[in-house]
Amino acid sequence: MAAPIALFSSAFTPFTVQTQSSPPISIYGIKSSDSSSSLPPLLLLHGYPESHIIWHLVAPKLISHYSVVMMDLRGYGASSKPAHNTELYAKSHMAQDCIAVMDSLGYANQPFYVCAHDRGARVAHKLLVDHPTRVRKAILLDICPTLAMYNSPNPEFPKVFFHWYLLIQPYPLPETLINGAPRQLVEMFLGVGKHPLFHRDALEEYVKCMEDKDYVHATCQDYRASATHDLDEAREDLDKGRLIQSPIRVLVGKRGVVSRLFDVEKEWRHVTADGVPVEVEHIEAGHYIPEQVPDTVVSNILEFLK
Repeated sequence: MAAPIALFSSAFTPFTVQTQSSPPISIYGIKSSDSSSSLPPLLLLHGYPESHIIWHLVAPKLISHYSVVMMDLRGYGASSKPAHNTELYAKSHMAQDCIAVMDSLGYANQPFYVCAHDRGARVAHKLLVDHPTRVRKAILLDICPTLAMYNSPNPEFPKVFFHWYLLIQPYPLPETLINGAPRQLVEMFLGVGKHPLFHRDALEEYVKCMEDKDYVHATCQDYRASATHDLDEAREDLDKGRLIQSPIRVLVGKRGVVSRLFDVEKEWRHVTADGVPVEVEHIEAGHYIPEQVPDTVVSNILEFLK
């Protein structure tokens, strides 16, 4: 599929980085064009069912403060979509993609900041655990740790997070259902009929992604990995005391489900080392924070990631 950049100005340029050779994985993204070596690097990671496009209202307001890098996660957008092997979508591999991208763009062995939403924030969690010296601070948007969410005893959880259980069903059940109505699925997830908050061009890019059968399969694999490999990795990390070592701030939408069902601060402190700052702020937003309240995201980045 095409690699869109239309929602971003000439202040951004595209890149493609091969992060893995067997099987070959290439990660597509865009970065601020006039990045100065004096500006601290900032990596932005998107969620489902979207791509790097989610940052189109945020990134332009940051380029005078940071060297901004946005990438499509493996399986998403214009990045590679390896098939069949669910383990390839373990968040440890996706976190390694982030390291390979930042190294390739000139930030090898250099710590950077992260702001990540939804699935991207799950990648960021593993990035924080596996590569503690590389992430200075991170802002995570509207999630709790994956293990805590799957272990939730709240009967409301499987009702509102039904897609977590749909997308992990064996191939080709969820793929077949999604391929039958990709636009309707995107609009349902984003709440387009109830909350028309998405830029029309951005929405069309998300629909175009979902109309790609490889994207559909890859994103189902992402969820399948979260219900298997990611849970195994999370349990092993906790058993071995591998915890987040960098300060984090979690922004939670007051109108979202995470805020209603979880003690967000408790869950993040459980996976963070003693003495490491964990800040949680409940903000006036739903789940899709970067597009619903971009100025709030920008102000938090400028205030916390310094």
